[in-house]
Amino acid sequence: MNGADADPADRDPGLQPERTRLAWRRTTLSGTVVAVLAVKAALHGGATAVSVLAAALCCVLWLAFLGIAHGRIRTLAAANRPRALTPPHAAAAALCTLALAVCGAVLVL
Repeated sequence: MNGADADPADRDPGLQPERTRLAWRRTTLSGTVVAVLAVKAALHGGATAVSVLAAALCCVLWLAFLGIAHGRIRTLAAANRPRALTPPHAAAAALCTLALAVCGAVLVL
């Protein structure tokens, strides 16, 4: 019996779900560092309205990403065979990450 004929229910995921959970945690930690550095950059050398707004937006985006990541981590931990990440959740996570990068660029420039 080759791999193509194998029953998907018999699939042994090994450590893949754990590696994926750890990747979500690392990404969340990176977002935390970006949000903290954004607040530091906004307050360093005098706070302007734009820098405070960008830092606040970074914090909101970080919280949104944290919610998405925490939900995904719980899903991965709850089942031996977790369901796939839905496209809306994947898009939201990607948009949060991209917007966080844009806000960081605004603070640096």
